[in-house]
Amino acid sequence: MNKRSHIVDRALESAIPVAFVLLWSTGWIVARFAADDADPLTFLSFRYAGAASCLAVYAFAAGAVWPRAAMDWVHALFSGVLLHAFYLGGVWWAIAHGVPASVSALLAALQPILTAFLAPRLAGETITARQWMGIGLGLTGLTLVLAPKLAAIEPGQLGTALLPVLVNAAGMLFLTLGTFYQKRFIRTGDLRTVSVLQFVSAFAVTLPLAYLFENMRVVWTPNALMALGWSILAISVVSIALLLHLLRRGEVARSAQLIYLVPPAAALQVYLLFGERLAPIQIAGMVVTTVGVALAIKR
Repeated sequence: MNKRSHIVDRALESAIPVAFVLLWSTGWIVARFAADDADPLTFLSFRYAGAASCLAVYAFAAGAVWPRAAMDWVHALFSGVLLHAFYLGGVWWAIAHGVPASVSALLAALQPILTAFLAPRLAGETITARQWMGIGLGLTGLTLVLAPKLAAIEPGQLGTALLPVLVNAAGMLFLTLGTFYQKRFIRTGDLRTVSVLQFVSAFAVTLPLAYLFENMRVVWTPNALMALGWSILAISVVSIALLLHLLRRGEVARSAQLIYLVPPAAALQVYLLFGERLAPIQIAGMVVTTVGVALAIKR
């Protein structure tokens, strides 16, 4: 009986990193689901408010420690603006304005390449020849993925068609900057309370932007309610809980390695749910990009 229990425990532990990445990959599916029923920034405002509330209850119930120094609060709040308001805001806006969810997931997966490229300037790290090769492959693969979309654009519509892609890429840049910022200024502290503050600042920034630039349209269809519930509970709460478990077990590296599965997992999901198809050249580009990311971040 003990042996069987040990086997079950080992199986559950092995499944946690996979579950974390698969849950994370559904973020692009939720964005695509919500696009028909709500303006993106308006929907994200509801998501941030719900996530902050749920995580605050969780943090208080668990007796989590809140930051004590004023600058710790400032760093947590500012990182939330970068990691949530600007990153997710850019991704959701881009998907709502025509960027396929699978392409958006691939753009986000290029974040490690951008991190490797900026590391010498922001963290004093050296880029190796292998990493330069990975950066080159990643950009080549991205070009292959975007090629059919670019080829279909009429000459006079190039700027308009590329704007959502550029906004999505800008969101990825904010994610990268937020990662560097958090690495430098939030090295300690309870991630549960830090996450609450990050969602609070994301809400405080996103809601005014939604008021200024959107009609704040939300149609509470079953799809919209399901998307909101999933984005709050599964992505913002359960994913955070899984991440905390991985941190306690010292297995973050395992989940980081599985980030390569996010773009194909998202592509498969959007194909099954929305019928978004990838051309053979785009599939090849996704493979090339995945190899490039692997080379760029491998130590």
